[in-house]
Amino acid sequence: MAYIFRPTYVRTDPRTGKKVRRKLKKWHIRFRCPDGRVLRVAGYTDKEATRQLAARLEKKAARQQEGMIDPFEEHLKRPLAEHVEDFRSYLKAKGNTSDYAKKTSSRVQAILNGCQFVRLTDVSPSAVVEWLAEERQAGRMSIRTSNYYLRDVKAFSRWMVKDRRAGDNLLGHLSPANVDVEDGLERRTLDPADFATVVAAAKRGQTLYRLTGVDRATLYTVAAFTGLRAGELRSLTPESFDLESESPTVEVEAAYSKRRRKDVQPLRPDLAALLRDYLRDKPAGQAVWPGDPDAPSNSWWFKGADMIRADLEAAGIDFRDKDGQVFDFHALRHQFISSLAAAGVHPKIAQTLARHSTITLTMDRYTHVGLFDQTAALDKLPALPATGSELERMKATGTDGAHSPQHSPVREIPCNSVRTADTERTEMTTGCHRRKTPKFQASEGSCDRMRTFETEEGPRGGTVDTRDLKSLGA
Repeated sequence: MAYIFRPTYVRTDPRTGKKVRRKLKKWHIRFRCPDGRVLRVAGYTDKEATRQLAARLEKKAARQQEGMIDPFEEHLKRPLAEHVEDFRSYLKAKGNTSDYAKKTSSRVQAILNGCQFVRLTDVSPSAVVEWLAEERQAGRMSIRTSNYYLRDVKAFSRWMVKDRRAGDNLLGHLSPANVDVEDGLERRTLDPADFATVVAAAKRGQTLYRLTGVDRATLYTVAAFTGLRAGELRSLTPESFDLESESPTVEVEAAYSKRRRKDVQPLRPDLAALLRDYLRDKPAGQAVWPGDPDAPSNSWWFKGADMIRADLEAAGIDFRDKDGQVFDFHALRHQFISSLAAAGVHPKIAQTLARHSTITLTMDRYTHVGLFDQTAALDKLPALPATGSELERMKATGTDGAHSPQHSPVREIPCNSVRTADTERTEMTTGCHRRKTPKFQASEGSCDRMRTFETEEGPRGGTVDTRDLKSLGA
């Protein structure tokens, strides 16, 4: 039961100097919660009004004890702006950078302001979708940017549920717009010779965005052979590199990794050797590729496209090709992943090195396959099927089997038509025949063009008498 009282306090009477006990003008309420806690709540100067407040508090506690009250009622009364500020503090406490927390919370607040959401009860999923669509139609957002805003406000909605501030994730079902329908940026890769030309041009170039030519050449090389993003590269210090171990690595702290966890990327030995020389004079504890502290928006990671465009022009290579594809700074990451695919690296290994959540992202968005790669793949197919006279000739000579090396059935093979893999030319005694088990390497022409990988062992249970072989080179 609630108890109403006026708290007392002690003060010194200025006239007599004695301590006097006085009571506050405002009444207070003391009552016990269902969980056993004793709370004291300030009431009013009006005793009857305070008594009614106490009755409401008792009723509310009883309803809560019986599960008849919304546990999120207090949070529902708070403005959403306060929740967003708490969300920002949460992101920073998780180890994210201040810039990331600020950008994420700003996007959330922009949606709340645009949709005129003041409290949680105002949130409407359809209103969010309509506002983002209006922003895209007005040209203030691209589809990709719109998806970033949606991603962040959904993260805010999930956090509200996890932090016991809301009972439902009202925005959890919303899906991003299709980026493929947008006539946006399409990146390309360079062949190794062109990329080497760009690196050489950068090395000879003047300082751009506080990076010397050598700085840019090394930066491009590291990006193209590790796949690290601009935001990850900007965070690296000399201590981020382990170049002396048997397996050199570079480490990206969780706060700067897109996955928000610490990443350790392996380095090739030749790249490690290059970095060992490059980092020798770099000051410890400072960024290897620093930006502009006075104007961060003018730093190279914001101006990466302009920076690499200048070096492309110096190398005589177009920034945008005839198909409209560009080679900007992020294209260096595409260069890395496409090179893995061209080298025949297993897709799962490529996904791991790219640090992608799905293999679809690795193979579809970041892997670029050119006409040369496709033609080389076609060369690995079997030869075209023979027809007509060619087929009859192959049947007559017994060369109509598969083209890949394999064991063939035992046949009578004319001795004057065999070439072995051991020497350029060999022949057998005129007119003799031997039963052998050759392995055919290829058979497109007549019998005198056939080669075999001769072995000492012949058919099952027998051997080949190699004394009948006479090398032309002997």
